Amino acid sequence: MSEERKSANFEAKKVVVEEITNKIKSAKSVVLVDYNKLTVAEVSELRNNCKKANCEYKVYKNTLVRKAFNDLGFKDFDADLNGPTAVAFSSDETTAAKLMTKAAKDYEGKIVVKSAFVDNAYVDKAGAKALASMPSKEELVAKMLGSMQAPLANFAGVLNNLMSGIVRVLDGIAKQKA
Repeated sequence: MSEERKSANFEAKKVVVEEITNKIKSAKSVVLVDYNKLTVAEVSELRNNCKKANCEYKVYKNTLVRKAFNDLGFKDFDADLNGPTAVAFSSDETTAAKLMTKAAKDYEGKIVVKSAFVDNAYVDKAGAKALASMPSKEELVAKMLGSMQAPLANFAGVLNNLMSGIVRVLDGIAKQKA
């Protein structure tokens, strides 16, 4: 192989590593999965499901993903980056884990969750599955607001009933005097 061709190949790989590094930095969560037994149709369906959920499903060479994680100071993923590996990038903490765990069930074990990267930390296989069962940040905020809103609504109802009662009593007194 000529030196010029090696150099061009090296530069192309550097660009891909930089792309992966930027995606890892901008994602709130990254999930690594083994997709070895999926058919082309199933991979297409999974990509579409990810796209609908604002998540990106990509296949990169393990060495390039390993280099990107190593450049960011994370060596924990080295053992997981063997065999066919796909990467799911998500803009929130739970969506990628939920999608990949659901895909593992839907495709009957043809896809296996390996690990995840959430909140700048390595999460093992069990942790990634636990992450999939957690509600998203938006769901937690909605629940919290709902629980805060319920007492206020109840209080408003009590005040309304109190005012209605006072009006009825005053109306009754006015009718008695008339």
